[in-house]
Amino acid sequence: MNTCLEAFRAVVELVKTLRAPDGCPWDREQTLESITPYILEECHELLEALARRDESGICEESGDLLFQIVFLAQIEAEAGRFGMKEILERIHAKMVSRHPHVFGDAAVHDVETVLANWEKLKAAEQDKQHRTSILDGVPSSLPALSRAAAVQRKAARVGFDWSDIRDVLEKVAEEIDELREAEAARDQTAIREEFGDILFALVNLARKSGIDPEQALTASTEKFIRRFHHIEGQAVRSATPLGDCSLETMDRWWDEAKALERTEAQPG
Repeated sequence: MNTCLEAFRAVVELVKTLRAPDGCPWDREQTLESITPYILEECHELLEALARRDESGICEESGDLLFQIVFLAQIEAEAGRFGMKEILERIHAKMVSRHPHVFGDAAVHDVETVLANWEKLKAAEQDKQHRTSILDGVPSSLPALSRAAAVQRKAARVGFDWSDIRDVLEKVAEEIDELREAEAARDQTAIREEFGDILFALVNLARKSGIDPEQALTASTEKFIRRFHHIEGQAVRSATPLGDCSLETMDRWWDEAKALERTEAQPG
């Protein structure tokens, strides 16, 4: 195909064919509700490819996600509500409106000014949509860490933020002390609340450090899995069921896994 537009049109026509009366029985019976899990799954598969820096995977998973959006647009078009044209027109108009420093005469001097202006423009749009808070646009379906980060970013862009990362560290320590008190009192409700407060404070710390909390936790989980696989392998080699291994033995194997990682990370 000669152009991006031609390739895109081909995908749109492909979906129309799949949904046609003589198309695919499975595709024809899909609804907005039934495709929701597939959209979520494709989002996560793309995120995994991005995390791996897998260029081939990024290309493929981007296509899979785009296909789901085209499929969604076709369902809506068949119902007479809107279609791909309206989706593209709306996002085009929104991006032009949100970038007056590019498509208008607004002056910006740095990224912070761009972000602050972005939030003001969003707030004006939300007024038209009868939203009462700048936080209303954060989806409740986001993973908890990502949602906390999104809420904090939006609040920070209008000035509600810690001025210094040391203040955030103090807040984390304060929340940990409060969790200790709740644990000592065996107050399960307070324990859950204080644990959540610690996580929320840690998300703030990650944001102030320029770290994505979801990615950081994912990386730590993967690291745990790698090291635990080493423990499992050592248990197999020692012909000892994992459940029969002492904690001291597993800790020693864990330290071996850490040492191996350090060795492998050193330049050749």
